[in-house]
Amino acid sequence: MATLKEVISCTSGYDPDALPVAKANEVIRSFITPISGIEKLPVRAALGRVLARDIVSPIDVPSHDNSAMDGYAARSEDLVAGEVTLIEIGTAYAGKEFAGEVKRGECVRVMTGAVMPAGTDTVVIQEAVSAAGRRITVPPGQEPGQNRRLAGEDLKKGKPALRAGALLRPAELGLIASLGIGEVGVRRKLKVAFFSTGDELVSVGKKLKAGEVYDSNRYTLWGMLQRLGCEVIDLGVVRDDPKKLEAAFRKAAASADAVVTSGGVSVGEADFTKQMMAKLGEVVFWKIAMRPGRPMAFGRIRTRGKAAYLFGLPGNPVAVMVTFYHFVRGALLHMMGRSDTALPLLCAKSETAMRKKPGRTEYQRGILELKNGEWSVRLTGAQGSGILHSMTEANCFVVLGHEQGGVKAGEYVEVMLMDGLV
Repeated sequence: MATLKEVISCTSGYDPDALPVAKANEVIRSFITPISGIEKLPVRAALGRVLARDIVSPIDVPSHDNSAMDGYAARSEDLVAGEVTLIEIGTAYAGKEFAGEVKRGECVRVMTGAVMPAGTDTVVIQEAVSAAGRRITVPPGQEPGQNRRLAGEDLKKGKPALRAGALLRPAELGLIASLGIGEVGVRRKLKVAFFSTGDELVSVGKKLKAGEVYDSNRYTLWGMLQRLGCEVIDLGVVRDDPKKLEAAFRKAAASADAVVTSGGVSVGEADFTKQMMAKLGEVVFWKIAMRPGRPMAFGRIRTRGKAAYLFGLPGNPVAVMVTFYHFVRGALLHMMGRSDTALPLLCAKSETAMRKKPGRTEYQRGILELKNGEWSVRLTGAQGSGILHSMTEANCFVVLGHEQGGVKAGEYVEVMLMDGLV
């Protein structure tokens, strides 16, 4: 297992006092490894979990050629001469195979999903024909093989149906069930401990004194970790006391795969934290070239023979959320074994000018709307890192890249949707 120092030494342009977002993520991804541990669950209980091994299809899906529409199954060679009249010899229903073979000049009434009767390869939809008793007149222009699903068209027997690392959503559960599989192997849940630090923090329900604030960060962290499907361990508020902090970190490392903290990583605050981290493990303190969320700590701490990855986030509420989504989220998903960790970016027209200097990445809170057939975005207002209300109004991040300068009204910007993220 590589040390953090070794990983950093391989990162070109590394500067802890002005680290670009991409470089920070490069270090994090190069250092962390997925957790081990697999459990078997009934398919329904596996919703939201990560597939541990490839699922290979034991059958063809569909298992037989079948009709994609209600209509009439016929032989394609009967349909090449233009309009033709065929004799209906029976009906094929879904779930019950038609007995007998269809000969030249004959057809079978079929329902959607019915196995194609022997000898037929084409389905003419019922709306296209005219019927007079058993005499079915088919118009010209029919294509051989139309409206027919082939055996194995969806999945071939012996081929991978789902790859390891897939998130098991409702569609994946249905796919697994369609293969007749009742249990599935998934990665165990990732255990994440978290706590807030600071003498100024007060628990919800108590009266504030001068200089105190309610501890909101633990609630947002809890919500974000729950949305990722982690097993969450809340260690509460830890005061700015070296002994209490060390005890909290040791407890977290002993019980979790990862530790997420808020507060205590800014200039000055980090001094005794650095000393403590040097005793507990290998941790770096960064000034990320981003806004909001500049200070951050990352590394690995150890206690009682166990180790946990550490993500030390800033204390301002919006900065906590932004750094979580753009550093911690992807790292935790990688630890879970997920194969899809990237967040997609969309393009939208900016309704207003946005001030920005090159040399840092900015995540502005925006409201994305469809106007006159085109996506447009405007900011929620003041963008301070302590204005948590801006996150409740926003439905996207406006992502202004590291080298990007200011934006004029009417120019296009990249946005990251919050739906399913926050």
